[in-house]
Amino acid sequence: MAIPVCSLIVNEQQRIAADGAYHVVRFPFGGGESYDAEGMHQVQQPDGYEVTNWRTDDRSGLIWPSVDGWGVITVMIQWEAGNYSELRDQVVRDPLGLTDNPVDTTATDHRRPSPGMQAFTKHHELFVHPDVPLAIRVSHNDSQSRDLVHAQFKLAIHT
Repeated sequence: MAIPVCSLIVNEQQRIAADGAYHVVRFPFGGGESYDAEGMHQVQQPDGYEVTNWRTDDRSGLIWPSVDGWGVITVMIQWEAGNYSELRDQVVRDPLGLTDNPVDTTATDHRRPSPGMQAFTKHHELFVHPDVPLAIRVSHNDSQSRDLVHAQFKLAIHT
């Protein structure tokens, strides 16, 4: 039995505002180490919306599960150095309010910075559905905007 998989990666800096709010991590379409044989991360989204610029459109951060099932999520996040006392990340179902149950968060972590590089991984499992997109959101409490320098977002669905 094949397991549907979507694996996204971005190695381009993404500016995250110092506004205390969570921000969707955006990913390019295709190329690099990304893998999406099941069509879960596409420019033309299942609800008909088309992403024209992945760098500015939060829709480029969405994975739309291809089937109902048990989703296994793996995330890698790396921040630039900064004056943080806390770095935050979370998995969120429908982060943009596209369903009747918007911004359903889970796996929220608030972390102190590490003494070295600010690189974090997370693993979470949850039920997923094709009509409910998933995303990773991040935040920080530095007094100025900071760059996310690397991110990975992976979903494997067991049916």
